[in-house]
Amino acid sequence: MKSSLGPRYFDDVYAASHDPWDFETSAYERDKYAHTLNSLPRDHYRNGFEIGCSIGVLTERLAPRCDRLLSVDVSQTALDRAQARCASLSQVTFRRMNVPDEFGTGPFDLILVSEVAYYFARPELELLADKIANHQDTGADLVLVHFTPFVPDYPATGDQVHEYFLTRREWNPVNGSREERYRIDVLRKAENGSASRSVR
Repeated sequence: MKSSLGPRYFDDVYAASHDPWDFETSAYERDKYAHTLNSLPRDHYRNGFEIGCSIGVLTERLAPRCDRLLSVDVSQTALDRAQARCASLSQVTFRRMNVPDEFGTGPFDLILVSEVAYYFARPELELLADKIANHQDTGADLVLVHFTPFVPDYPATGDQVHEYFLTRREWNPVNGSREERYRIDVLRKAENGSASRSVR
């Protein structure tokens, strides 16, 4: 079984390129970001949490939809670039965080997990789901966006990540869509939903 990809992997990736996945220039990424924002069930959120913000391209577009937005990444290099990009957005707080071992202080009415959960092996994926559930109140939204083709380095595929979350009793599906290379699923915290294990 493959292990989760840790901070060193991402340190190497960002050392090699300032924009390793072409977030700034790719038409694919631009269209995916627009689709992601259009999938949000609400126009505005009080307290958002973006897990895996990278260099902040999506953060910049998401921030106007939130009163407060905590955007985290495991790479300080990526965070420095994100913070520079979003310097005028006072509602955004950036923090280096090794999710799921570390987690933001909720409750969050929006949690966005975009292109990050396939880096986790199954135990960390389960812990991620537990922690998200424990930091959302009833009615809060969880948005999952992931590349679906198989990538040899990654412990999971995007489809495996989404199908796992769809089995969890803490959320009900709101909407979802599949494009050629990615899928989006929007889930809503169910009434009396609670994590399968007690975690903080």
